[in-house]
Amino acid sequence: MLFSGRRQKIVRLTGDRQADLYPHSLQFYGQPPTENISLSEFETFAVDRLKLLKTVENLGVSYVKTSDQYATKLEGEFRKLHFPYRVETDEKSLDTEYDKRRKDHISHFILRLAYCQTEDLRRWFIQQEMDLFRYRFHMLSKEPAHDFLKFNNLHYESISDEEKNTLKEELINSSYGFSAPKVEDHDFYKVPFQDALDLVRGRKVYLREGLAYIPHQEIVAIVLNDFRTRLSKALAITARSLPEVQSDERLQPLLNHLSHAYVGQDYSIQKNIGKISLEQIDPFSTKSYPLCMRHLHKALRENHHLRHGGRMQYGLFLKGIGLTLEQALQFWRSEFIKGKVDADKFDKTYAYSIRHSFGKEGKRTDYTPYSCMKIILSNPPSQGDHHGCPFRHSDPELLKQKLQSYKIHTNGITQVLDLVKGMHYQLACQKYFELTHSVDDCGFSLNHPNQYFVESQRILNGGREIKTEVTQNETPQQILTNPAPKSATVPEENAAKTKGATKEAGCKRN
Repeated sequence: MLFSGRRQKIVRLTGDRQADLYPHSLQFYGQPPTENISLSEFETFAVDRLKLLKTVENLGVSYVKTSDQYATKLEGEFRKLHFPYRVETDEKSLDTEYDKRRKDHISHFILRLAYCQTEDLRRWFIQQEMDLFRYRFHMLSKEPAHDFLKFNNLHYESISDEEKNTLKEELINSSYGFSAPKVEDHDFYKVPFQDALDLVRGRKVYLREGLAYIPHQEIVAIVLNDFRTRLSKALAITARSLPEVQSDERLQPLLNHLSHAYVGQDYSIQKNIGKISLEQIDPFSTKSYPLCMRHLHKALRENHHLRHGGRMQYGLFLKGIGLTLEQALQFWRSEFIKGKVDADKFDKTYAYSIRHSFGKEGKRTDYTPYSCMKIILSNPPSQGDHHGCPFRHSDPELLKQKLQSYKIHTNGITQVLDLVKGMHYQLACQKYFELTHSVDDCGFSLNHPNQYFVESQRILNGGREIKTEVTQNETPQQILTNPAPKSATVPEENAAKTKGATKEAGCKRN
């Protein structure tokens, strides 16, 4: 794959050339792309596929993967991000089908480069790609599915009608949900039983003379095993060649940060700047803070101090919810001088870093509040630290005690801990949101602590923005005329910044 700084003109291929490149909407990704691609397109494709895989992960935990709700929501994401998910037949759709298949092909290989670096990343990537493949295979009708298997040299022998009639009773008894008419209407394949161990283990197939008789709807389990084996080997090969790829200074920063990229709204744009008062922080912390920020605020109030990691994580969060630079200096100074730091030491040692985070010192970089992925994957807390993600970095027993102290009911705690055990940390936080706000389905995918705060305030204020409270030190004119800092992102977030904010969804109360 070649890269250029300028955006290349995309030549639409039609006819035989298009059929040769991408004959099916579903791919095994056997051959890497060889065309030129601009760096802008490289980043756009990568971020869009990452959004799709994140959606696959979230929906897979929230819904049964074979349910209509799962299919409907995932289909909507495919449409929004312009990825292929079924065979198009009408002329209008065929005009854009090549672009979708090209994007699917290239974006998969880009994320291979980003997610081959560690065992955890490889495991996550393989699981989401498998779920994505399963959904798309189920969307194929009988003939396109046969074509796909044939094209990828997956030669599964379909039994004849005569053999099907001979074994009708055995097929009905061994295949879940099959009646005599259904057996007649569906194809069955003969596969060596060792290739279908999952189906054999689940007693979903008929066994005879070392062969498993698999109905068409279950053949995806065999294809998935093949897909997983190929992808796992490909990631191992990619990892060995990664140093050569990373030597390209244009790609290294993109690949290094894609694995924990945030793909949502940019909370460095402070539309609420100056809209909260210092007196509101304590009640906000118990009502609208995610657990990580609630823990940091509690530790700050108790110890009158936070280490650098905690100050950065909490300070940028406060900046994102609307604290001005002057308010931030006042907030941190008033708390630190209650401990072992006097006002003079605070001004000399700590005030600079606060001004620096607001882009008023050093390189004048206006730093962005940390996303969930950055908190989870970067700078794990050590002894005496309070930053990080409680769902990722806390001992499960301590997390359980903390949730109990916040009056979360036993069933809710069990649900949260089950998600933590499955390493679904953001979904555990989303469940915590639903439990603390008494909603059945919050209607959004949680990716950022400031998103948590915004959605919480929307519920508590009945859909309105944050209510402005004017203190003695602030006049309405000052609040309205407080300029928002220039929007910028720290280098860690650069690869994930998108052109627009994510669409915010509402929540349904119990």
